Formats: sequence, C-alpha cells, structure tokens
Amino acid sequence: NYLLHLPVPMFILSADGQRRVDYVLTYPVKKPGGGRSSRQSVQLLAENASLPMADLEGGALNGHEDHKAFRREEFEGKLRDMGLELEKEEVVSLYLSLIFFLTHSTPLHPQVKTVQIMQLISVDCLLQLLYEEWANYSVFYKYQPIGLVRKYFGEKIGLYFAWLGLYTQMLIPASVVGVIVFLYGCATVDDNIPSMEICHPKNNITMCPLCDRVCSYWKLSTACGTARASHLFDNPTTVFFSIFMALWAAMFMEHWKRRQMRLNYEWDLTGFEEEEDHPRAEYEFKVMQKSLRKDKKSHHKVSTMEKLTCRDRLPAYMANIVMMLLMIGVTFAIVFGVILYRISTKAALHMSSSSITRNHVQLTVKTTAAIINLVVILILDEVYGAVARWLTVLEIPKTDKSFEERLIFKTFILKFFNAFTPIIYIAFFRGRLVGRPGSYLYVFESYRMEECAHGGCLMELCIQLSITMLGKQLIQNNLFEIGIPKLKKLIRFIRSKQGAFQEEERQKKLQRYETDHFLEPFAGLTPEYMEMIIQFGFVTLFVASFPLAPLFALLNNIIEIRLDAKKFVTELRRPVAARAKDIGIWYNILKGVAKVAVIINAFVISFTSDFIPRMVYQYTYSPDGSMHGFVNHTLSYFNVSHFQEVTVSLFFCLYRYKDYREPPWSATPYEISKEFWTVLAVRLAFVIVFQNIVMLMSDIVDWLIPDIPKDISLQIHKEKILLVDHFMKEEQRKIHILESRVSTGSKEVFSRSNNNITTMTHSCSQLHTKCTKASNASNDVFIVQS
Repeated sequence: NYLLHLPVPMFILSADGQRRVDYVLTYPVKKPGGGRSSRQSVQLLAENASLPMADLEGGALNGHEDHKAFRREEFEGKLRDMGLELEKEEVVSLYLSLIFFLTHSTPLHPQVKTVQIMQLISVDCLLQLLYEEWANYSVFYKYQPIGLVRKYFGEKIGLYFAWLGLYTQMLIPASVVGVIVFLYGCATVDDNIPSMEICHPKNNITMCPLCDRVCSYWKLSTACGTARASHLFDNPTTVFFSIFMALWAAMFMEHWKRRQMRLNYEWDLTGFEEEEDHPRAEYEFKVMQKSLRKDKKSHHKVSTMEKLTCRDRLPAYMANIVMMLLMIGVTFAIVFGVILYRISTKAALHMSSSSITRNHVQLTVKTTAAIINLVVILILDEVYGAVARWLTVLEIPKTDKSFEERLIFKTFILKFFNAFTPIIYIAFFRGRLVGRPGSYLYVFESYRMEECAHGGCLMELCIQLSITMLGKQLIQNNLFEIGIPKLKKLIRFIRSKQGAFQEEERQKKLQRYETDHFLEPFAGLTPEYMEMIIQFGFVTLFVASFPLAPLFALLNNIIEIRLDAKKFVTELRRPVAARAKDIGIWYNILKGVAKVAVIINAFVISFTSDFIPRMVYQYTYSPDGSMHGFVNHTLSYFNVSHFQEVTVSLFFCLYRYKDYREPPWSATPYEISKEFWTVLAVRLAFVIVFQNIVMLMSDIVDWLIPDIPKDISLQIHKEKILLVDHFMKEEQRKIHILESRVSTGSKEVFSRSNNNITTMTHSCSQLHTKCTKASNASNDVFIVQS
C-alpha cells in the first residue's frame, strides 16, 4: 500500500511551515468515476511533531480500493496508538529549508561532533550534513563521519563504511613501501648484471624461433627492453615486499577487529545478539506444499511440524554443483580461447610486411590479449551474479541471513575464478608445457604452446594484472556505479511521467517526495563488499609481481568512498536501518584470501620469477660468486641439424633456448640436466620455508595485538563492576525487606520468608560468581571482589 520516500538531500516541513517531517509515505488513490485514464493523485502521510490527524476525504471506492483503504486506516491507527502524530494532505506545498550544525574541527576531521549530533540534529539536518561533510569529493582528505552514517543509515551500513575507511587507511603504508620497491628497481636497473649481459652490444647469442614456420631465429639482444622492464618488478626487494604484505594483511585484520570492537562499544552493541530470522515466504510456501502433499497421501491432517530436509533440497544441490562447475568450465574455456588468440595473432603479425609491426609483436599480443580478458571478465561478472542468485533461489534457504550468505559464497567463488584464472595461467602454467626444439607440444596439432619472453613470465603477469585491476576499477567500479543508476533513474522518471500523470500534471513541478520515487532502490551491500574483496585479492595475491597494486587501490578507494557516499545520499532510496555488530561472512572471506595470498606469493617468487635461479647460480655455480654468466647458464644448446626439415646452410649450427637441458654433444642430449633438479629442489624448499615463516609471523602479530583496545576493555570492566554492585545492593535490599516482614509476621510467613532468603542469597552468590568469572575471562586488570 505504501511507498516510503525521504527527501534527498533536503528535508520537508508541514503545511504551516513549523513542523519537521520525519517520514513520507505516498500511495496512489483512484478518484471516483475515473477509469483507466482517470486522474491519480498522490497522497501524503507525514509524521511530524504535533499536528492532529485529518480525516480521509474522497468519494466512493470500489471493493479493492476499500480493502486497501481499510488496511491503511488500521496501520495508521496503530501508529497513533504508539504515540505518533500524523498529518494527511493531498498535493501539499512543502517548504524546504536547511539547518547546519557545524563546529570547529581539525583539518582531517569533518565539521561535526557526536554529542551535538545525538542531541540537536534531526534526521533531515543529518542528511544535509552527510551531503556536505561526507558525500563530497572536496573533503576526500578527511576522515568519514561514521557516527553520522550510522545514525542515518543504521549500524550495518555504518560498519561497511568504517571497514572501507580502515582498509583505505591501511593501504597508505603498503603503497609507500610498494613505491619504494618500484623506485629501487628503477634505480638499480643499470647495475643489474643479467639485463646488462642481454643488452650488451657485443652479445651475439642467436635464439631458436618462438613459433613454427613463420617465426625466424632472433638475437637475444632484442629482448633488452623486456629484460630491463622485468627488473623493475623482479628484484631482490620482491621477497621482502611479499613478506611485508603478508604481515600487512594480518595487521589489517587485527586492526579491523579492534576498530569493530570500539564501534560496538560506542554504538551500544556489545550485548547485542541478532534475533532469529523469520522463515522466508518462499520457504514457508514450500513447506506448506510439502504438508499438503502428505495430508493428501494420508487422508488426514498431519500435526507434526514440517521442514525442508536435505532430501527435499537434493535436486537443487545437484543443480548447484553442476552449474557451478559449468560456469568455472566456461571461464577455463575462455582462457583457452585467449591462448589460441595469442598464438595465432603472433604468427600472423610475424608474417606482416611492416618491420614496425614485426618488432612489436610481443607487446601488441600481450596488451590486446589482456584487454580481451578484461572485457570478458566484465561481461561474465554480470552473468555470474545473475546465475549465483538463481542457484541460491533454487536452494530455498530458510532465512534471509542464510540466503544472503549462500548468495555471497557462490558469487565470490564464480567472480574469483573469473578474475584470477587468466592471471593464474600466466603465473604458473604458461611456458612450462612447451617442450624443447624438435619436440614441442602442440595444440590441435598445429599451434605450438606459447613461451614466455626471456625475462620470464613475470612481466607478462604484471601487464595482465595491471590492465585487469585498473580496468575493473575504472570501468566496473566507477563508471558503472555512476552511469547505470542515473540511467535507471531517467528511465523510471520517463515511464512515470508518461503513465501516471496527465498532461496538466506533468507540467507541474514535482515535489520532493515525488522525485524520491525515481531513485534507485537499495539492493544491499553485497556488490559493494564484493568489489572491495576482489580488489583485496589483487593487492595481496600477486603483489610480488606488481608492487604498485596497493597504490592504485588506494587512489581508487579515495574516490570510491565519496562515490559510494554520494550514491547512498543522492542516488538511492534510504534503506531500512539494520543493526549488526560485525561484517558477517565477509571477514571469513578476507581471512581466507589473506592465507591463500601467502601460498600464492611463495609460488610466484619461486616459480614465476628468476629469484631462485639467480640465487642458485650465484651461490652454487658462479665461479666468482657474482651474477656474471647467469644468462649463459640458463640457456641450453640445440643443433639445428636435428630438425627433420632444414636447409643445408644451417647444418651443424648451434642455437640457444631457455631451459636446463644437456647439450647435443653429451651422452644424453637434450635430457633434463642436474641443474634443473637442483633449482627445482630449492624452489620447493623455498615455498615450504617461506609459507611457514610468514604464517608464523602472522600468527605472532595476531597474538601480540589484542582484539579489544585497552581503554575499551577497562571501561567494559568498570561497567561490569558497577553492574555487579547494583545487583548486590538490590538483592540485599530485598533481603532486608523480607527480614523485616519475618520479624512481624506469623510462623508460616517466617518459614516461607526463610526459604526465600535462602533462595535469593544463593541466586545472588551465583550471580556474583558468574560476573567474577566473566570479568576474569575478559583479560582485564580489575578483579571483582566478594
């Protein structure tokens, strides 16, 4: 019957201009004698300070309208019974006004104070304050007024913006260290011996072709640019930065727990327990259908309480498993398609008559493939979101909380695979299933598996990661969030003007409560959390290959906070405030991503970068303990005469390829050499040692940082002491009253009172003991005394 709207960003006054309106409820009512084209008026129901209730005016309504009017009157009567005063008017002229409560503040804090907000500022003024001090790009350098956000939108949305603010704040040190690592690579690139050897003009090493038929032999010196660029991200500080980011993730999780505990105390949520959700309508409908089927079979009503069992949900569970595997298979198929694109495009560009095109084959193929991956990821994100919701609906969860958690889990799994499968392929599989000259592996018997450039796959991984991350942030997180809500708002506005108002009404200026109807409905916080969790994955999972990821995430989030704020204040209908004491399942997902990040970065450093081969060469095979000769050590020889089809002029010519294999003149030509097994053993050992050391350090950080801030812990303990003292005094007062009655009463009363005294004393003792245990369990410094 009602549509709830609130003024954005201004507030509404009543007809006399003296009363502030807190809520606006609108509903359409057909006038008598209307018909399809009859005039529809918008009625206003406003809760204000002291205006009396006016009677509903109007003619005779049909049966359906009578029923709706009766239900509205019943609802409004209940509102009045609760002490609310209502005003009902038709097409009122609402006066709009603004009130500011600004106070002196530090440069980094918004110009508001919590005490004044709680005592003076109404909901309407609060919205204007949020618009000025939060949903404004000019205040991007200030802290968020989380207290204002919580007061207007509720604790659940307040916790999201508090988490986003802390995450953005924690990105500052990560960004600084990442920039230092990058600058170190820039400063030492001219002193990097392996890249100097590749770029040396006297370098006359000829390499085997990178593809069949159309690719020719090439000089290693042509890979100079790639080798120098790889050093920017693959240098000795990479390991340090990976360890730092693992500890950073642990510290972020601990700081959020402390911040969350502080907010719980300040918002009076320490003793808050979520009420048990009522069953969803869809669940109750299925249960009712099940009960009716049983009643029909047994020919009498079954009195037992029915519920949906695992057997009832088995078809939905099977559909979920099959569809999830199918969607993940689609992701793999698309990655495989991009692989074929790179292979075929590389061969086509090598056949080009333009020398410029042939000289930039690698860069062209890498960049275009990364852009194609980005476009596919953006499209599949929308598809997977819809599929995850459909699969969750099939499961028929019992409560809204269960529905939300199942939806979040499915959406995260699908979007995680969608975003990171191309990156995982480049990091761990590309260039490892190639074979060797004369015995290459082929796809469809015609396409040779692609290889990494001589500088390794780390540079290609960096390109893929940067394009995907920046593209998702710029296009999906920002342009979509700005453009799509405005487009939907425009469509609703046009449809409403064409279908709900007559020509003369369309020409009138719409009132504020009417324009609120065109705002986008609030769809929940899942999309907001999801984009940040995926970004957290980009920042932590492959940070060893892209140390600038925290910086780009920081710049994006500075805009994202104000963009989300502006969207909540001006683009969305005000959501129903909901209480919550934590961020729910998102914390567990964050924790899981942080743990997986340690393992992935260990494998990136060990298998994707050249860190381990460099260390093995320097400390095992180098004659002088330096990196001189490292490039030659990583290249194997191949005799071109071993090709089945070769011209006479190339007989007995030796060319090089990157691998650890025996030379053609050895007793076991082209077999894997002992150097390969040495490097592999060190790589596996590094993964194990790195993983355990970093996880141990993370656990130490978790142990050292308490979950509850010291001042909050002391304050909670003091309140427990006061609570115990209050109960003790109250129980003692009751005992004294009973004792006084016993001294003047009969023996029967004496006996009963004696029992009561014993019972109350025992209860008091038990309460005191429980409070003492609770106080001692809180790890505080105070101890409750008997």
